[in-house]
Amino acid sequence: MDFLASTHFWVGVGQIIVIDLVLGGDNAVVIALACRRLPPGLRTRGIVLGTAGAIVLRVVLIFFALALLTLPYLKLVGAALLVWIGIKLLLPEDEHAGSGIRSSDRLWGAVKTVVIADLVMSIDNVIAIAAAAEGAGEEHKMLLVVFGLVVSIPIIVWGSQLVIRLMGRFPAIVTAGGMLLGWIAGVMAVTDPAVLPYLPTTPPARPQGLPEPIDSVRYGAGLAAALLVLALARLFKRRAAADVCG
Repeated sequence: MDFLASTHFWVGVGQIIVIDLVLGGDNAVVIALACRRLPPGLRTRGIVLGTAGAIVLRVVLIFFALALLTLPYLKLVGAALLVWIGIKLLLPEDEHAGSGIRSSDRLWGAVKTVVIADLVMSIDNVIAIAAAAEGAGEEHKMLLVVFGLVVSIPIIVWGSQLVIRLMGRFPAIVTAGGMLLGWIAGVMAVTDPAVLPYLPTTPPARPQGLPEPIDSVRYGAGLAAALLVLALARLFKRRAAADVCG
Protein backbone atom coordinates (compact mmCIF):
# COMPACT_ATOMS: atom_id res chain seq x y z
CA MET A 1 0.00 0.00 0.00
CA ASP A 2 3.05 2.27 -0.15
CA PHE A 3 1.93 3.52 -3.54
CA LEU A 4 -0.94 5.39 -1.82
CA ALA A 5 1.66 7.74 -0.36
CA SER A 6 3.18 8.40 -3.78
CA THR A 7 2.66 11.86 -5.23
CA HIS A 8 3.00 10.45 -8.75
CA PHE A 9 0.16 8.03 -8.08
CA TRP A 10 -2.29 10.72 -6.95
CA VAL A 11 -1.25 13.07 -9.73
CA GLY A 12 -2.00 10.25 -12.16
CA VAL A 13 -5.40 9.64 -10.52
CA GLY A 14 -6.20 13.34 -10.81
CA GLN A 15 -5.22 13.37 -14.48
CA ILE A 16 -7.44 10.38 -15.25
CA ILE A 17 -10.41 11.94 -13.47
CA VAL A 18 -9.91 15.19 -15.40
CA ILE A 19 -9.69 13.25 -18.67
CA ASP A 20 -12.95 11.48 -17.84
CA LEU A 21 -14.60 14.78 -16.93
CA VAL A 22 -13.51 16.39 -20.20
CA LEU A 23 -14.25 13.39 -22.39
CA GLY A 24 -17.13 12.04 -20.27
CA GLY A 25 -19.60 14.66 -21.43
CA ASP A 26 -20.13 12.64 -24.59
CA ASN A 27 -20.64 9.50 -22.53
CA ALA A 28 -23.19 11.21 -20.29
CA VAL A 29 -25.19 12.21 -23.37
CA VAL A 30 -25.08 8.66 -24.76
CA ILE A 31 -26.14 7.15 -21.42
CA ALA A 32 -28.97 9.67 -21.10
CA LEU A 33 -30.17 9.03 -24.66
CA ALA A 34 -30.11 5.26 -24.19
CA CYS A 35 -31.95 5.35 -20.85
CA ARG A 36 -34.44 8.15 -21.42
CA ARG A 37 -37.30 5.77 -22.37
CA LEU A 38 -36.91 3.58 -19.31
CA PRO A 39 -39.50 3.94 -16.54
CA PRO A 40 -38.27 6.37 -13.87
CA GLY A 41 -37.75 3.51 -11.42
CA LEU A 42 -35.36 1.76 -13.82
CA ARG A 43 -33.40 4.75 -15.06
CA THR A 44 -30.90 4.81 -12.22
CA ARG A 45 -30.32 1.05 -12.57
CA GLY A 46 -29.83 1.40 -16.32
CA ILE A 47 -27.40 4.28 -15.87
CA VAL A 48 -25.39 2.53 -13.15
CA LEU A 49 -25.24 -0.85 -14.94
CA GLY A 50 -24.42 0.73 -18.30
CA THR A 51 -21.72 2.91 -16.79
CA ALA A 52 -20.20 0.01 -14.84
CA GLY A 53 -20.12 -2.19 -17.95
CA ALA A 54 -18.58 0.62 -19.97
CA ILE A 55 -15.89 1.22 -17.34
CA VAL A 56 -14.98 -2.49 -17.26
CA LEU A 57 -14.65 -2.54 -21.05
CA ARG A 58 -12.55 0.61 -20.96
CA VAL A 59 -10.14 -1.00 -18.51
CA VAL A 60 -9.81 -3.98 -20.87
CA LEU A 61 -9.15 -1.63 -23.77
CA ILE A 62 -6.23 -0.06 -21.91
CA PHE A 63 -4.28 -3.28 -22.50
CA PHE A 64 -4.65 -2.80 -26.24
CA ALA A 65 -4.38 1.00 -26.35
CA LEU A 66 -1.34 1.32 -28.59
CA ALA A 67 -2.57 -1.38 -30.98
CA LEU A 68 -5.97 0.31 -31.24
CA LEU A 69 -4.29 3.59 -32.09
CA THR A 70 -2.37 2.20 -35.05
CA LEU A 71 -4.70 -0.52 -36.36
CA PRO A 72 -6.02 0.58 -39.78
CA TYR A 73 -9.75 0.67 -40.47
CA LEU A 74 -10.75 0.11 -36.82
CA LYS A 75 -11.79 3.73 -36.35
CA LEU A 76 -13.69 3.68 -39.64
CA VAL A 77 -15.73 0.72 -38.42
CA GLY A 78 -16.26 2.42 -35.09
CA ALA A 79 -17.39 5.63 -36.79
CA ALA A 80 -19.95 3.75 -38.87
CA LEU A 81 -21.28 2.07 -35.73
CA LEU A 82 -21.58 5.41 -33.95
CA VAL A 83 -23.55 6.87 -36.88
CA TRP A 84 -25.92 3.89 -36.70
CA ILE A 85 -26.38 4.32 -32.94
CA GLY A 86 -27.03 8.04 -33.38
CA ILE A 87 -29.72 7.37 -35.98
CA LYS A 88 -31.36 4.69 -33.83
CA LEU A 89 -31.50 7.02 -30.83
CA LEU A 90 -33.28 9.70 -32.90
CA LEU A 91 -35.95 7.36 -34.23
CA PRO A 92 -39.29 7.14 -32.37
CA GLU A 93 -39.92 4.08 -30.25
CA ASP A 94 -41.62 1.24 -32.13
CA GLU A 95 -44.77 0.70 -30.10
CA HIS A 96 -45.57 -2.60 -31.78
CA ALA A 97 -42.16 -4.05 -31.15
CA GLY A 98 -42.07 -2.73 -27.59
CA SER A 99 -45.58 -3.70 -26.49
CA GLY A 100 -44.63 -7.27 -25.60
CA ILE A 101 -41.25 -6.50 -24.06
CA ARG A 102 -40.92 -6.45 -20.29
CA SER A 103 -39.22 -3.57 -18.50
CA SER A 104 -36.24 -5.77 -17.68
CA ASP A 105 -35.70 -6.42 -21.39
CA ARG A 106 -35.78 -2.73 -22.11
CA LEU A 107 -33.39 -2.15 -19.24
CA TRP A 108 -30.79 -4.53 -20.64
CA GLY A 109 -31.35 -3.13 -24.12
CA ALA A 110 -30.44 0.33 -22.80
CA VAL A 111 -27.44 -1.10 -20.95
CA LYS A 112 -26.25 -2.81 -24.14
CA THR A 113 -26.54 0.45 -26.10
CA VAL A 114 -24.53 2.31 -23.46
CA VAL A 115 -21.77 -0.31 -23.41
CA ILE A 116 -21.47 -0.55 -27.22
CA ALA A 117 -21.45 3.23 -27.67
CA ASP A 118 -18.86 3.74 -24.95
CA LEU A 119 -16.73 0.95 -26.39
CA VAL A 120 -16.61 2.73 -29.75
CA MET A 121 -16.13 6.20 -28.27
CA SER A 122 -13.33 5.05 -25.95
CA ILE A 123 -10.83 4.22 -28.69
CA ASP A 124 -9.20 7.63 -28.33
CA ASN A 125 -10.03 8.09 -24.64
CA VAL A 126 -8.10 5.05 -23.46
CA ILE A 127 -4.94 6.34 -25.12
CA ALA A 128 -5.12 9.51 -23.03
CA ILE A 129 -5.79 7.52 -19.86
CA ALA A 130 -2.91 5.14 -20.57
CA ALA A 131 -0.58 8.11 -21.09
CA ALA A 132 -1.68 9.63 -17.76
CA ALA A 133 -0.89 6.32 -16.02
CA GLU A 134 2.69 6.18 -17.30
CA GLY A 135 4.07 8.35 -14.49
CA ALA A 136 2.93 5.98 -11.74
CA GLY A 137 5.44 3.27 -12.56
CA GLU A 138 4.99 0.01 -14.42
CA GLU A 139 3.87 -2.07 -11.42
CA HIS A 140 1.06 0.35 -10.50
CA LYS A 141 -0.10 1.33 -13.96
CA MET A 142 -3.24 -0.81 -14.25
CA LEU A 143 -4.16 -0.23 -10.60
CA LEU A 144 -4.01 3.49 -11.27
CA VAL A 145 -6.20 3.16 -14.36
CA VAL A 146 -8.81 1.10 -12.50
CA PHE A 147 -8.79 3.42 -9.48
CA GLY A 148 -9.15 6.56 -11.56
CA LEU A 149 -11.99 5.14 -13.64
CA VAL A 150 -13.87 3.83 -10.61
CA VAL A 151 -13.69 7.26 -8.99
CA SER A 152 -15.12 8.77 -12.18
CA ILE A 153 -18.23 6.51 -12.15
CA PRO A 154 -20.38 8.67 -9.83
CA ILE A 155 -19.41 11.76 -11.82
CA ILE A 156 -20.62 10.18 -15.09
CA VAL A 157 -23.78 8.80 -13.44
CA TRP A 158 -24.72 12.21 -12.02
CA GLY A 159 -24.06 13.88 -15.37
CA SER A 160 -26.29 11.36 -17.15
CA GLN A 161 -29.17 11.94 -14.74
CA LEU A 162 -28.85 15.69 -15.22
CA VAL A 163 -29.00 15.28 -19.01
CA ILE A 164 -32.13 13.09 -18.71
CA ARG A 165 -33.90 15.77 -16.67
CA LEU A 166 -32.96 18.42 -19.22
CA MET A 167 -34.27 16.20 -22.04
CA GLY A 168 -37.66 16.10 -20.37
CA ARG A 169 -37.85 19.90 -20.50
CA PHE A 170 -36.04 20.47 -23.81
CA PRO A 171 -36.69 17.69 -26.38
CA ALA A 172 -34.27 19.34 -28.82
CA ILE A 173 -31.46 18.00 -26.64
CA VAL A 174 -32.26 14.51 -27.97
CA THR A 175 -31.65 15.69 -31.52
CA ALA A 176 -28.48 17.49 -30.46
CA GLY A 177 -27.28 14.33 -28.70
CA GLY A 178 -27.79 12.16 -31.76
CA MET A 179 -25.96 14.69 -33.90
CA LEU A 180 -23.16 14.78 -31.33
CA LEU A 181 -22.60 11.07 -31.93
CA GLY A 182 -22.37 11.82 -35.64
CA TRP A 183 -19.83 14.56 -34.96
CA ILE A 184 -17.67 12.19 -32.90
CA ALA A 185 -17.93 9.59 -35.66
CA GLY A 186 -16.76 12.03 -38.31
CA VAL A 187 -13.78 13.20 -36.29
CA MET A 188 -12.89 9.60 -35.46
CA ALA A 189 -13.04 8.52 -39.11
CA VAL A 190 -10.50 11.09 -40.35
CA THR A 191 -7.99 10.04 -37.66
CA ASP A 192 -7.91 6.43 -38.87
CA PRO A 193 -4.37 5.44 -39.97
CA ALA A 194 -5.81 4.09 -43.24
CA VAL A 195 -7.03 7.52 -44.37
CA LEU A 196 -4.43 9.83 -42.82
CA PRO A 197 -2.00 9.54 -45.79
CA TYR A 198 -4.67 11.03 -48.06
CA LEU A 199 -5.45 14.03 -45.84
CA PRO A 200 -3.61 17.26 -45.03
CA THR A 201 -2.13 16.71 -41.58
CA THR A 202 -0.07 18.35 -38.88
CA PRO A 203 3.06 16.73 -37.35
CA PRO A 204 2.45 14.26 -34.49
CA ALA A 205 2.36 15.68 -30.97
CA ARG A 206 4.65 12.89 -29.72
CA PRO A 207 7.83 11.57 -31.39
CA GLN A 208 6.30 8.14 -32.08
CA GLY A 209 2.74 9.32 -32.50
CA LEU A 210 0.57 9.62 -35.58
CA PRO A 211 -0.02 12.86 -37.49
CA GLU A 212 -3.33 14.64 -36.95
CA PRO A 213 -5.70 15.98 -39.62
CA ILE A 214 -5.76 19.75 -39.84
CA ASP A 215 -8.59 21.44 -37.95
CA SER A 216 -10.65 22.23 -41.06
CA VAL A 217 -10.67 18.54 -42.01
CA ARG A 218 -11.63 17.40 -38.51
CA TYR A 219 -14.39 19.96 -38.07
CA GLY A 220 -15.66 19.46 -41.61
CA ALA A 221 -15.87 15.69 -41.16
CA GLY A 222 -17.60 16.10 -37.80
CA LEU A 223 -20.17 18.51 -39.20
CA ALA A 224 -20.82 16.33 -42.25
CA ALA A 225 -21.38 13.21 -40.13
CA ALA A 226 -23.64 15.10 -37.70
CA LEU A 227 -25.81 16.30 -40.58
CA LEU A 228 -25.78 12.78 -42.04
CA VAL A 229 -27.22 11.35 -38.80
CA LEU A 230 -29.95 14.00 -38.75
CA ALA A 231 -30.82 13.54 -42.43
CA LEU A 232 -30.97 9.73 -42.28
CA ALA A 233 -33.02 9.78 -39.07
CA ARG A 234 -35.56 12.11 -40.70
CA LEU A 235 -35.61 9.97 -43.83
CA PHE A 236 -36.33 6.81 -41.83
CA LYS A 237 -39.03 8.63 -39.85
CA ARG A 238 -40.77 9.70 -43.07
CA ARG A 239 -40.57 6.18 -44.48
CA ALA A 240 -41.99 4.71 -41.27
CA ALA A 241 -44.84 7.25 -41.31
CA ALA A 242 -45.55 6.47 -44.96
CA ASP A 243 -45.67 2.74 -44.20
CA VAL A 244 -48.16 3.33 -41.39
CA CYS A 245 -50.38 5.53 -43.59
CA GLY A 246 -50.13 3.05 -46.45
